[in-house]
Amino acid sequence: MLLPLLFLFAAAGLTDASIQFPITENTQVDTSLCPITYFGQEYTTIYINFTGEHMFVCFNGYYHPESNGDCIKAPNTESKTYFELNTEDYSFLNSVTFDVKDSINTITNDATCYLRFDHPTTFGLIAMGSQSVLWWYNPPQIIASVLVNGDVVENVPGSENWVYSDTSGCRISGFGVKPGTTRQSLDNCTSLICSNTSVSSTSSCLVKGLCTVTGPTVIDFRGQMNSVSDRCEYTLLQDQSAGFSLKANFLERRRRDVSFVDSVTLDFSQGADIQLLQGHRVLVGGSPVTLSGSVQTFNGVGLSKDQTGVTANISLNGSPVSVFFDGTTAQTYIDVPVSHTFTGLCADSSSSSSSRLSSDSSCQEQYKDPADDTINPTTVIEQCNILKSSPFSSCNAVVDPESYIIACRNTLNKYPAVDGLRCQFLKAYAKACQKSQSTVQNWWTAAKCHHPEPICQDKCSDHEFCGDIHGNTDCRCRAIYASQYTEQNRLGGPTVCKDNTASLTLVGCLLKENGIDYNHLHLNDKTCTGVMDPESHMLKFSFSSDSCGTEVTTNNSQVIFTNAVVTRNSSSDLITRQDKVFIEFSCSHPAPELQNVAFKIIDNSVEVVLQSGEWHYSLTMKAYSDAAQTQLLGPNSDVRLNQKIWIVLETNGLDEEVVSVVTDSCWATSGNSPSSSPRYDLITDGCANAEDGTVQVMGNGQGTSNSFSFNMFEFSGKEPSEVYLHCQLQLVVKKNNSFPLPGCLGVSPPLSWSGWGSSGPARRRRSLRYRRGAPALISMVWTP
Repeated sequence: MLLPLLFLFAAAGLTDASIQFPITENTQVDTSLCPITYFGQEYTTIYINFTGEHMFVCFNGYYHPESNGDCIKAPNTESKTYFELNTEDYSFLNSVTFDVKDSINTITNDATCYLRFDHPTTFGLIAMGSQSVLWWYNPPQIIASVLVNGDVVENVPGSENWVYSDTSGCRISGFGVKPGTTRQSLDNCTSLICSNTSVSSTSSCLVKGLCTVTGPTVIDFRGQMNSVSDRCEYTLLQDQSAGFSLKANFLERRRRDVSFVDSVTLDFSQGADIQLLQGHRVLVGGSPVTLSGSVQTFNGVGLSKDQTGVTANISLNGSPVSVFFDGTTAQTYIDVPVSHTFTGLCADSSSSSSSRLSSDSSCQEQYKDPADDTINPTTVIEQCNILKSSPFSSCNAVVDPESYIIACRNTLNKYPAVDGLRCQFLKAYAKACQKSQSTVQNWWTAAKCHHPEPICQDKCSDHEFCGDIHGNTDCRCRAIYASQYTEQNRLGGPTVCKDNTASLTLVGCLLKENGIDYNHLHLNDKTCTGVMDPESHMLKFSFSSDSCGTEVTTNNSQVIFTNAVVTRNSSSDLITRQDKVFIEFSCSHPAPELQNVAFKIIDNSVEVVLQSGEWHYSLTMKAYSDAAQTQLLGPNSDVRLNQKIWIVLETNGLDEEVVSVVTDSCWATSGNSPSSSPRYDLITDGCANAEDGTVQVMGNGQGTSNSFSFNMFEFSGKEPSEVYLHCQLQLVVKKNNSFPLPGCLGVSPPLSWSGWGSSGPARRRRSLRYRRGAPALISMVWTP
């Protein structure tokens, strides 16, 4: 199977570029240096693939006959082309701007860059701001096709001269439309006019029907379809004469670049607003209300709830309007004709710019997450096309499934089919059929969907949404919120230090997603557990200087508090299903100023380097087979009995003018515990074991590194014969311009280093953390 090539051209400050290379296989190219606006949508990536007879340049994934792609199709039987991206050929850009404007009266912008494809056919795309143009230079019998959502918008024949075609245009009901084109809506009530890159409309009929908002897609009363690409609040339906607005808020979920309708608000100029939220929750005037299957009236609005969602029934100027919301889909139904006095996305799905309500521009920030390689376009097509099959086909003549199928494909081609997303589109279509008196019977059984779909038992916080976690329905973290932690491999933080206390807050939804039950977490003292905030779902651990097993050390005027969040480990438990957790955090403060300290995570028994307080050192233990210390013993090195080896202990980050490193003691055990027996001493009180003539100690206490050597041995009568080497070190502070002598002549009290490791034959795994005041230990295992 051939893997597609990927070309990225992202460089800070790179504004002028000419990039050229041949293409002979499926290739994805980052064209963010020359973005192309193609029928109202801006693209920064192209996908080139060959089918034997044709070459396809697509913007939303590799071409597939059923993929509804936005593509340029050109004859190509050689399965190769030569690609060029150019932003610096100003002479050509100026010349082509003049030619294009002379040929196409709908083009008003200047050319800024171009993408070109040569051999065997020659064509390209010219970026002109919010507009774009296809240029084509081939014999008349050679024809290029312009495709939008898989449908041909225009066939462009060749010519002896350059041929230009406007690819700016618009999208009406999912179809590409050339600028200057007028189309009638499905009910012939509205004239839809494509003016350069936007759609305007004029109405001549009465409104009646259904508006569906599911995921990022809006299917308005006319059957037009459009998508919301940001995380802002929008007006779905507004009747100024009645003082009423129906609003929808869009937010991200697992991906930052796909938004979903997240809540609906019925806004009245007089009276309390009504919010329909996740989990079938309802707020009236900001206060929660409890609903049942019976209709309850609030502010003239009839509210009811069943196992599928919440329904609000209102009257606008005497005409009934029904709003349904289940947490994933909002559907507004007007079942009798009324005069068209409405505005908003349900009246015109293309009016996103005028319907956006959020004043905070941050909601419009665009993200681009990596493509999900688990998504199979063929599978997506099958999943969405079920709307044309039984039992849904019984409704196809009443409710056209095409918009729902396109909405399903567009979303599932970018976002994985998790959290019931596939069934969400099917349910939306079935609900539309029900409103049109054409109920689809037992569709959930045929589609293998939950009915009713599970909802979160707990109220999710603002930074969470209801989704699947390890097979259970629970509150997951929203992607943008989670990224501030996950990008740094953290589960929360930072540490907050105040006076002689410290606190650490962990994100509840991240703990759940990592399979960590917060009930199994505690500090060094098992009785000190975290407090879970029921609203924010944040887990807070706090300790003071004399509680929860806190290690307190002092260094001149500095006080350091160290503790750790760990997993409960009961010796009485036969088995466990909890990952081991070790999150060490500390505070240090030189009087009178306090300082916060960053922390990182140790998960699944793998330790990560930590920074503690103002100190950040590293300590390594290495083994060599020669006195010059040039032949490092690696994971695959063999060590013979009685072979002399040299052990080097060195630090990085210490000021040798201030401190020195003393190896206080080194000993070997046959077990991995430093306190296990039998035990054989190599260094005691800084001095070599006098009874072992092979041990030599070099440079101990004379700088920030030292070493020693000994002849390799094994424990008698032990099978397998493993030798665990442990060394205890101390940092010695310089006093009176000299360091205290090490070992047998006395050393100062330990400031403490800690580390450990183990591996197979002549292999070592070392992991260090600086813990001033804790026992100082570093270990290595040998299997001769």
